Amino acid sequence: MIIVTGGAGFIGSQLIKQLEARTAPEIAVCDILGTDDKWKNIAKREIACIVAPDDLTTFLNDNAANIETVFHMGAVSSTTERDVDLIVRSNFTLSMTLWEWCARNNVTMIYASSAATYGDGTQGFKGDDTVEGLARLRPMNAYGWSKHVFDRRITRIVSENGPRPPHWAGLKFFNVYGPNEYHKGNMISVALKNFNEINETGRAMLFRSHNPKFNNGGQKRDFVWVEDCANIAIWLSENPSAQGIFNVGTGEARTFEDLARSVFKAMGRQADIGFIDTPENIRDRYQYFTQADMSALKNAGYNGTATTLENGVERYVRDFLMTSDPYA
Repeated sequence: MIIVTGGAGFIGSQLIKQLEARTAPEIAVCDILGTDDKWKNIAKREIACIVAPDDLTTFLNDNAANIETVFHMGAVSSTTERDVDLIVRSNFTLSMTLWEWCARNNVTMIYASSAATYGDGTQGFKGDDTVEGLARLRPMNAYGWSKHVFDRRITRIVSENGPRPPHWAGLKFFNVYGPNEYHKGNMISVALKNFNEINETGRAMLFRSHNPKFNNGGQKRDFVWVEDCANIAIWLSENPSAQGIFNVGTGEARTFEDLARSVFKAMGRQADIGFIDTPENIRDRYQYFTQADMSALKNAGYNGTATTLENGVERYVRDFLMTSDPYA
C-alpha cells in the first residue's frame, strides 16, 4: 500500500494518477475534501481508502505491515496564511510524526519541501542540503519557513546518524502549473490566472516591476509542469541510492511575459498584456528571479527531460482548460 497525504490536492492527485498508470498499487489518500469541488481531482482514480488527517496515525499503525511508501504532499501551502500555529501543525509537526513513524517501521518517505525555503534568492538556488548550507537560507514567509525548519531538522538528524526512514527524499518544488489546481483560490498558478483573465476580458494582467533591473513582465520564475513533478517523486521513491533534498524545476527561468504569451498562443488569441502595481503588502518580499539548480537530481541519476514552458502551457490549455472536463 502507498499513502499519499494531500492526495486530493494539486501535486498529490497528479502523483496518484502517475502511480496508478505505472503499477496500480493500493493507494490510501489522506486529505480534507471540504465542501468545494476538490474531490474531482481524484474522481477518476481507484482509491483504496480516504483517511482524515486526524486519523492518520491510527491508520498507519493498523496497516504498518502493508505500507511500503509514504508520499507526504499535504501541507498548508498558502504563502499569505497568517495563522502560523496552523502552518506549524501541518507543515512541521505532522511531517516530523511521519518521519519518525517511517523510521520506526522501515518505510520509504518522499516529502514535499518548497522553493520558498530559498527566500529572496541571495544565497542562490543550488539545493545545498548540508546543515551549514541550510542554515544560510532565510525564507520570507511563514509557509517557506515551516518547510525550511523541517528540512533543517531532518538534515541534522541524518548528519548525526539518528533514526531515519530506510529511504527518503525531499522535493523543493518551484513554480508548478497544470491541471487539478482549480481549488487553490488565489494560490493558483499564473498560467491559470492568465487563462481566466483572457477568457473574461481578453487581456492578461502582470505585475509591474519595481526593480530597475527588470522590465515590466520581465520577472522570472522556473515554471514546471505538474506531471514532471510527479514523475520525479516516483523516480526518487524507486531509486534508494538517491537520498537527500532535491530541487524540482526545469533549470531554466522564464519571464512572466513568456508565460502569458504562451497562454495566448495556446488559446489561439492575439497577445494583449497589461500591468498593475505589485501590492504593497508583498512588494518588499517579492522575488524577481528563481531558477532551480537541477545538478543534484542529475548527479543522483535522474535523466528525465523537463517539459518546455510552451509545450506544458499548450497541453494545459488545449487538453484541460478548453475542454468540458478540465480534471486529470
